[in-house]
Amino acid sequence: MTVNVPAAPTTTELLGRPIGSHPPATRKPRPKAEGPRAERGSSPREGQRVRPLTRRQIEDHLQELGDLYAETSGGGPWVWNQARSAFLRRLAADARRPGFELLIAETTELTGCAYGFPVRGDGPWWEGFDGYLPGRLLRLAASGRLFVISGIHVPSRVRRQNQDRAWNLARRLQKRLLTDHGAAVAVTLVKRSDHRTVEALRSWGWRYIEGDTPRTAPLGPFRVLVLET
Repeated sequence: MTVNVPAAPTTTELLGRPIGSHPPATRKPRPKAEGPRAERGSSPREGQRVRPLTRRQIEDHLQELGDLYAETSGGGPWVWNQARSAFLRRLAADARRPGFELLIAETTELTGCAYGFPVRGDGPWWEGFDGYLPGRLLRLAASGRLFVISGIHVPSRVRRQNQDRAWNLARRLQKRLLTDHGAAVAVTLVKRSDHRTVEALRSWGWRYIEGDTPRTAPLGPFRVLVLET
């Protein structure tokens, strides 16, 4: 994994002047007009193309998606077997939901993905969300403006660098999902013990639902986070 580290700033020194002498009187050079600073980081604006896959294309890319999940989820070699297989089963189940969308980011290879589905006020989508969602989110679901993001899988450097920049890859993916579906709010479930994922989501603009803090969060195996456009 390659981490892009900005180069250290350099300084300019006066050279070739005898010790103790004074520099000749010269006009002060005009200050150079500063243009916009180049944005550095792990997810430059045009470094990675983001596009959706059709259901047929998802089937054709299952092996690559499984590899991406294993590579970005951390853990030992077991990830390539049990966890990878579980991810592909969950993905196949989600892909059958109405309105499901999966976005990939790519350069010459697959570099990230995010996926989810819009929800309505009825149906089995809320399994796991029972007792967590406040009334305003249920009303958004009834109006079709609530979107469940099931997963965001990006390299670890995207989790660590420039998380607050709009061009951060994770932010680009999650925003595109909401924009494509005209959703006002996204919601996701995270295992309470998965502090790494909660921390990453929070750095990308997600927050706990009202009153959901480490002290007041409802009991249960999951935490619910929301993202507003």
